[in-house]
Amino acid sequence: MERERKRREHRNRSYKRDGLVARRGPRETVYAAIDLGTNNCRMMLAHPTDDGFQVIETFSRIVRLGEGLSATGRLSEAAVERTIRALQICAQRIQRHNVHRIRCVATEACRQAENQSDFLNKVTAETGLNIEPITAKEEAALTIAGCRPLIDRSVQRGLIFDIGGGSTELSWVATDGTSDPEILGFLSIGCGVVNLAEKYTSDPLHPKHFEAIVARIDAELAVFDALHGITADVTAGHVQMLGTSGTVTTLGGVHLCLERYDRSQVDGMIISFEHLFGASALLSAMDCAGRAALPSIGHRRADLVTVGCAVLEAICRRWPVGYLCIADRGIREGLLLAMMADDGKFSN
Repeated sequence: MERERKRREHRNRSYKRDGLVARRGPRETVYAAIDLGTNNCRMMLAHPTDDGFQVIETFSRIVRLGEGLSATGRLSEAAVERTIRALQICAQRIQRHNVHRIRCVATEACRQAENQSDFLNKVTAETGLNIEPITAKEEAALTIAGCRPLIDRSVQRGLIFDIGGGSTELSWVATDGTSDPEILGFLSIGCGVVNLAEKYTSDPLHPKHFEAIVARIDAELAVFDALHGITADVTAGHVQMLGTSGTVTTLGGVHLCLERYDRSQVDGMIISFEHLFGASALLSAMDCAGRAALPSIGHRRADLVTVGCAVLEAICRRWPVGYLCIADRGIREGLLLAMMADDGKFSN
């Protein structure tokens, strides 16, 4: 309980420092970041402050760019059209705010797709945006940079993970000291909520399928664990865990019984494994319609969340830290901070 109290105090101080207060400030230099994932298209517009940035506008839409990709190796025409419509909205808002600098990145779906070049050319032709595919390790580094204010520097090591649409990235990080967190080890697993949901279609997810996903993920975690000796540090109490993804933010919202998802209540929230597993069990017992009726989920994510819960459970079983910090932030924030620091807006 004492550790959780300190973590909450640290979260509250860090949240005030990081400048992520979504209110309109004076008209200043505006930066834009777009994170195009396998499932979501997200944009954030912000201007720099002395120690971070202030959000002007955000946009998020589920586009399922990677729908069917695992079976065909290609981005489907329907998925491409959905994504371009979302990116057109982003482009319009960027133009309206007279953005000074922009960076747009794409992750696992674009990395895998045989028709990546055709897709990227079509995006540029129809939206004017240039999308840059990044590696899984670059993705993890940006996520860590974006989540840095939530990292407790009094704890020596950190397990930071992102359960994405097409893959799951996990970083083993040195988190103590005053310098930036240092990645000591990195793992990318080719399982995310979109491709897993396409493979395991029972509704609700059958317990044997849930355990099959846990076993599939744990087989790769075990190798990573042995390579870096993570379990020994967990046993010694030297490890914090931070998760950033729709799965963990959804579980946070469900645990809090939110009538409507509220980022300010979920981002930086410390939740025990007991409560995580309780929320996971609740969702796993429901069918898709039942999950869709929950305010923190909705119909667009209802078929994805339980397979995400299985991935999360594999991570938590392998490394029983006991608590998790939930981050509703990541790549976009990392992109914005990097661009601003590169322009000398503040020391980073």
